[in-house]
Order: sequence, then structure tokens, then C-alpha cells
Amino acid sequence: MNEKILGIRLKQLREKTGLSQAKFAKVLGGVSQPVIARYETGDFFPSYPVLIKIADYFNVSTDYLLGRTDNPAGKLYTQAESGDKVDDFIEMCFDPTTQANARLKEMLRKMMEEK
Repeated sequence: MNEKILGIRLKQLREKTGLSQAKFAKVLGGVSQPVIARYETGDFFPSYPVLIKIADYFNVSTDYLLGRTDNPAGKLYTQAESGDKVDDFIEMCFDPTTQANARLKEMLRKMMEEK
């Protein structure tokens, strides 16, 4: 793992939004510009609450900031996982041994009667 990845990504995100280190320090509150500079060089690591503020401000995951994924949205929010949940739900509805199957059949019958 690249120990400096957080600093690299923080600097990229900050510059992409056109913020100076001083302005970003004000956004975070309780952090000074020299501390932001040290985060970006990898000399300091932000505390957990500050890391969360950074992720929330830039609308990225902490996994992205920490280099665990290259997807800014993070591992937990990928489309594939959402699709897996939908697939699991569909399978449950069409499995004749589940309660969901009986309820689905009942709802479909009601919908058909309405037409």
C-alpha cells in the first residue's frame, strides 16, 4: 500500500475544487493550513473525525481516500452489489418455498383483476 496515497488524493480533490489549503482548513474547522499541508505530504494523518469530514466534503468514501479502492464512491456503493441485492430479491420472490412467493402471487392476481 502506498503510505502517501491519502495525501495525494486529498491534494487532487482539493485542487480540483479550486480550494487553497487555507480555505480548506476553514471548511474543516479546527485544522490549520500547515496541518493540511502535512496531510498532503504524508507527514501527518488526519484523525478519524477529520477523515470523515474530508470524505463527506468531497463526497467520496474513506476507502478511496485510504487507497483501498480507486472508485471514489467506494466498495460499498458499487452498482454490482446493488444488482446482487435485486437478484437475491427476485430469486426469493420466485422460490415457491418462501413467503415472498405467496405474497407476490397474491399481488399479481389483484393487479390482474384490476385490469
